[in-house]
Amino acid sequence: MIFGVVGVGTMGKNHVRVLTEIKKVDDVVVYDSKPDRAQEIADIYDVDVADSLESMIRSADAVSICSPTKFHFQHIRTFAKAEKHILVEKPVVSSYEEGKKVLEILEESRDIVFGVGHIERFNPIVRELLALEIDATYIDAKRHNPASMRVADSTVVEDLMIHDVDIVFNVLFSENRDFKLNAAGNRNVVQALIDFGKSVVSISASRIASKKIRRIYMEKDDITVEGDFMAQELYIYRKPSIYLNVNEKYLQENVIEKVLINKVEPLKVELKTFVDAVDGKVEFPVSAKQAVNNLRICEMIRREIG
Repeated sequence: MIFGVVGVGTMGKNHVRVLTEIKKVDDVVVYDSKPDRAQEIADIYDVDVADSLESMIRSADAVSICSPTKFHFQHIRTFAKAEKHILVEKPVVSSYEEGKKVLEILEESRDIVFGVGHIERFNPIVRELLALEIDATYIDAKRHNPASMRVADSTVVEDLMIHDVDIVFNVLFSENRDFKLNAAGNRNVVQALIDFGKSVVSISASRIASKKIRRIYMEKDDITVEGDFMAQELYIYRKPSIYLNVNEKYLQENVIEKVLINKVEPLKVELKTFVDAVDGKVEFPVSAKQAVNNLRICEMIRREIG
């Protein structure tokens, strides 16, 4: 299998690195609007350079689209028309309206494998949260980041918050489409509150933090769960079983469990899963329909913050 990577900025470079380590990938070819950048990455990882998208179409069986979001739609359309398998970085496109057009394009290209790189879906924390089967009453997800010049064409909602939108609406509450949403913030700091009726979810995202945070906190009557996506650690707190009275103060003793997690690089899992999907062995878990719905939710949040 020959795999193309369109756009070799920070994320695209990582795609090239990982793809060269996957046994089923025979060769990698890169394209970038800056030819010098493409050649630089090609030299580092000993891969080929395509001088145009047409050249990549002639050689590649599948592509990773890692170009800036504003180019995703045209790149998806180009490679789908050529019947190439497509993995596109999140967000899938720039808007919900563009997303609906992508779904129409894919209806005409049913023989290709199409996936979206919502990378946290491949974090082992998510798998463990699902295994716990917690019908949480309260969830708090935080995704805070220092300022970065890497992403300039989107707000913090599409840049960071979309990861937790994906987890909430496609993993934790995938069967529940009835909700109320409120949000406050600005281009770089947003807090969203989602009411699912029996459950309340708070999501915050920031691009002005001095500390990088990727955490999720879940509560139910008899259990509390804390997860760290970066450290890939998960702790379970059971209700206090012992109460003591010391100097007229109540002390409680909790049962704390640390879940044993096999730590991995989520991008490696994501790309290997996509290669296996192209090979017909698995179904890629992040669909175009889910990714487009994520954009719909993000636009609802953006409207709330004006």
